[in-house]
Amino acid sequence: MMRRREVITLLGGAAAWPPAVGAQQPTMPTVGFVTNRAAEASLRQAAAFRKGLNETGYVEGHNVMVEYHWLEGQYDRLPALMSDFVRRRVAVIASFANAPALAAKAATTTIPIVFGVGQDPVRMGLVASLARPAGNATGVNFFNQEAVAKRLGLLHDLVPKAVRIAVLINPANASGSDATLPDIREAARALGLQITAFNASTSREIEAAFGALVRHQADALFVAPDSFFTGQPVQFATLAAHHRIPAAYTQRDFVEAGGLMSYGTDIPEMFRQVGVYTGQILKGAKPADLPVVQSTKFEFVINLQTARTLGLDVPNSIQLLADQVIE
Repeated sequence: MMRRREVITLLGGAAAWPPAVGAQQPTMPTVGFVTNRAAEASLRQAAAFRKGLNETGYVEGHNVMVEYHWLEGQYDRLPALMSDFVRRRVAVIASFANAPALAAKAATTTIPIVFGVGQDPVRMGLVASLARPAGNATGVNFFNQEAVAKRLGLLHDLVPKAVRIAVLINPANASGSDATLPDIREAARALGLQITAFNASTSREIEAAFGALVRHQADALFVAPDSFFTGQPVQFATLAAHHRIPAAYTQRDFVEAGGLMSYGTDIPEMFRQVGVYTGQILKGAKPADLPVVQSTKFEFVINLQTARTLGLDVPNSIQLLADQVIE
């Protein structure tokens, strides 16, 4: 089994190197890369970010350093991390998910920020407008919140008898959970579904939440958008299979790990676009002049084997809607 340190090194984890190594190349710009995910769950996304950098002429270790920081849901690390970026004057902060983007924006008005967020960045206060961001931030809006109603509707189509829906949220990610609950409650009312929220901020709490929702006799589970959750696809798939709970997720990683279904945007493509914008800024572009990119590709993925195990019959009409059906 690959050790955690080996994974970070494979990703080019400058954060794991001693300061003297970075000091050997003082003229090379440093990009602070921050995501809520765990390193082991982010190989594809980190590779997509580097691909975006490469498209603009930047190669990690050759003419740019990337300093990776994997929060693993520990949002309390953000203030100190951003203060350190500001103190060392990194060239660009690449922040993925709402909490890191907001922390970066609160920490600096001068260092360029390129974000990937699931909510409206104008409403979040990250930019003045999508077309003209102004300030020091720009990036990608990948519409996690807008997909909430559609994802719940697809779960309802797959499990039409389900009425009591458990919603798992991460209270440590206040910006995400505060936006998700009103949207899903409104969508549930339209479908005649009953919603009960459960909290989890750690792997142990995820396991406890599954026990609680089973005792609550939930018919299905809706996992709210959260970067910490997306770093735990195997745990979710294993627990859902053990408790025989049909579950809907935000990204295909869950379904590839054995989850029932997912609906959401192409996340690796978002990481690639953030890499492209990061490279353009390193070349001299200003964030204020780079319009916010809005994701246009949404993926609906179903795991038929999991559906059969749960005793679900997936009609051909639903299979035809899917972008991928995993046999």
